[in-house]
Amino acid sequence: MSTVIDQAVQARLIASAPQDRAVPAQLRYEPSDPFAVHIAFPPVASLDGADVEWVFARETLACGLIAPTGGGDVHVWPCGPDRTVLEFHAVEGVAMVQIDTSELRRFLARSYALVPAGSEGGHLDVDGDLAALLREA
Repeated sequence: MSTVIDQAVQARLIASAPQDRAVPAQLRYEPSDPFAVHIAFPPVASLDGADVEWVFARETLACGLIAPTGGGDVHVWPCGPDRTVLEFHAVEGVAMVQIDTSELRRFLARSYALVPAGSEGGHLDVDGDLAALLREA
């Protein structure tokens, strides 16, 4: 059985009007998807009232604690010594949240304890994934 890391965090949704607001978020790491991290937001954080989940590279999150990084739909950068900004791009627009850097570091440390950096490939089930794809075809 695989261990999954779920960690609740408080995010601050950065908005132009009228003001920023706090929203809960859930970070998730699964060794069965070792290169990725997930962050989920409840319906109150979305424009259409639906749950929102983003999946992006664990390395993007780790590097973004130190310097601006990312590409495509997700960008991460430090915002002073205590906060980190995550910026998400979608067809509907751009959303930005700030999260305490210490919370992100704790989450990453837990993920690296499960799957150390550089060992992610050993946690992939390539044969099982290929078999599942062939069954679906």
